[in-house]
Amino acid sequence: MKFRTLGRHVKEGTKNLGRNGWMTFASISAVTVMLLVVGAFLLLILNANNFASSVEDDVEIRAYIELTATPEQQEELRTQIENTPNVESVTFLSKDEGLDQLIDSLNEAGSAFESIREENPLNDAFIVRAASPQLTESISQQIDEMPYVESTNYGQDFVERLFAFTDLARTIGVILIVGMMFTAMFLIANTIKITIIARKREIQIMKLVGATNGFIRWPFFVEGLLLGVVGSLIPIVVLGFGYSYLYSAYGAQFEMLFFSLLSPFPYIWQIAALLVGIGAFIGVWGSVMSVRKFLKV
Repeated sequence: MKFRTLGRHVKEGTKNLGRNGWMTFASISAVTVMLLVVGAFLLLILNANNFASSVEDDVEIRAYIELTATPEQQEELRTQIENTPNVESVTFLSKDEGLDQLIDSLNEAGSAFESIREENPLNDAFIVRAASPQLTESISQQIDEMPYVESTNYGQDFVERLFAFTDLARTIGVILIVGMMFTAMFLIANTIKITIIARKREIQIMKLVGATNGFIRWPFFVEGLLLGVVGSLIPIVVLGFGYSYLYSAYGAQFEMLFFSLLSPFPYIWQIAALLVGIGAFIGVWGSVMSVRKFLKV
């Protein structure tokens, strides 16, 4: 395609945007809202996955040793655990250290347990970390069957609930995104349909003088592309500035709640590129649908 011809297509496609002002506005608005929701869900899911990963990395098994086990038997148990496949580390936690942790975790209320320090009823324990968090459950089951182990405990229930919530949020996000994508495609297709109807006589004349279907279609492709790309600019600006402000203003407060927000960069640039790509795809696809169905000349 010659540069002059391409310039003509771009010029005509740009003109088409102004010829149907309200439909153009509706199409760009639909793309803007849809991509704003897409971008917001992407940021939410990225942070949720980051939080889930950090929680997952903290999953550990506590193997409580029987009160009657001798030091030699405890060492024997430790060796057996260390030799278990996929065990990354084993750390001994005495019952006094366990009581200290309990008191610290309860803050002011923990002082009530100081009275039992002389006759500490807690068990010594081994803190076991798996090479992969996904193997925690199977390793815990193996340790639970070993001699001198009274019981095992790990935070898998909380992690599973967290992942279930993340999956639910992701599913809802995908449903909303797909629904809004179809809405945006429908509006863009109708915008281009109105343009084709308004220019039907002009298109017929172009056909009579020898214009090819491709020559006629290109301005509409450019129009759809512009609708999608322009519609992606506002969400990029809003999400970029909005998330950067949230991170700088409230990032420290989130960390106090044991939830660390992801740094805006490079994720904002990656999401911006993705939103432009989605917007362009929606615009061109809406144009293709419209031209195929309504360009009957």
